[in-house]
Amino acid sequence: MTTPTACRMCRGTVIEVLDLGPQPSANAFLAPGSADLEMVYRLAAGICESCTLLQLIDDTPPDLRYSDTYRYEASGSAGARRHFAQVAERLLATELTGADPFIVEIGCNDGVLLDHFARAGVRHLGVEPSKGVAELAMAKGVNVTTEFFGTSTAVDIRERFGRADVVFGANTICSITDIADLMRGVDTLLSDDGVFVFEEPYADTIVRKRAFDQIYDEHVFYFSVRSVQEMAHRFGFELVDAEQIQQHGGEIRYTLARPGTRTLSPMVGMLLFREAEAGLADPVALRAWAADVQNTRTRLVALLENIRAEGHRVVGYGAPAKATTMTNFCGIGPDLLPFICDSTPGKQGRLTPGSHIPVRPRDAFAGDYPQYALLFAWNHAAEIMAKEQEFSEQGGKWIVYVPGVRVI
Repeated sequence: MTTPTACRMCRGTVIEVLDLGPQPSANAFLAPGSADLEMVYRLAAGICESCTLLQLIDDTPPDLRYSDTYRYEASGSAGARRHFAQVAERLLATELTGADPFIVEIGCNDGVLLDHFARAGVRHLGVEPSKGVAELAMAKGVNVTTEFFGTSTAVDIRERFGRADVVFGANTICSITDIADLMRGVDTLLSDDGVFVFEEPYADTIVRKRAFDQIYDEHVFYFSVRSVQEMAHRFGFELVDAEQIQQHGGEIRYTLARPGTRTLSPMVGMLLFREAEAGLADPVALRAWAADVQNTRTRLVALLENIRAEGHRVVGYGAPAKATTMTNFCGIGPDLLPFICDSTPGKQGRLTPGSHIPVRPRDAFAGDYPQYALLFAWNHAAEIMAKEQEFSEQGGKWIVYVPGVRVI
């Protein structure tokens, strides 16, 4: 364990609870022959004794996390496309009903959400620092500025377009290291009766399901309802709703508003009570979770080694950022996993960060089925298994590791 560090939000003491070892940037997929340029850092998480915010111990520069090698495209999943279509429909019906509504999305990626507003003729703007995916959004007709969101960006947007009725983020707010600058930016940009809505990985899901692979360099924070409530109060907002959603295996959609402008949902109190019962802010309980994480690694590596010893083949399925954490923490390389198939064109023909496993298109999987497939994209299990029914019909078996290692 390292010396306790200061919380990024409240400056309280952060106690380390989980060390996942040296890791590269999770979405920095490599061109063959470029592995010598790769940077690694220590990936560890800790809990703040004061505000209970679960967070990374060490930082990596955001311009490295969201460089030209950033390969995640949100539109690549049918489930994600359906989800954001529903989000757009809901916001259009509830929050964007005025004469000239305006929505700003922090981290719009390839425009999977804002595309719906563009086609509906609603004023919108995406703030996306990764130029590669931003260009994909622009090609759909989405308005994008390629910057990091913060107070200065918010001032510029307000001066150019006016205040926003909705500021939205999905799997993005947890990536912004400077919470104070983020919240000042939201305060600057949001209208008096507007809402700040964001959906993020839920600390309870990560702990309860042992979904530790959701911890990687992009996700600096792992929010709970209690820590978001503290964040809201600290920066002049109120947490008015906390809605459980199924994205990425279990997230929370938080809604913040200016105090007194919205009715408080009973779900906030219910989830706060559940978190207290689960000991989600207790370092002792979290270290027990860390022991379970170590057990998952031991069991998964043993299983893969046994499969190899029996002369069977196992390949990976899906190369999300989660796969980077998992392969590097477990020491899984091409000797145990000759390749991983993924549907994202930008990842194909490249190597996974750190573990340097080749990424191939789905045809490499369906063209010559292995005996086993290690499912890294476990949050899309139902969608993937339905698509790959022939693999199962021919005797293929799936290996999953959340919430525990098992063969399906």
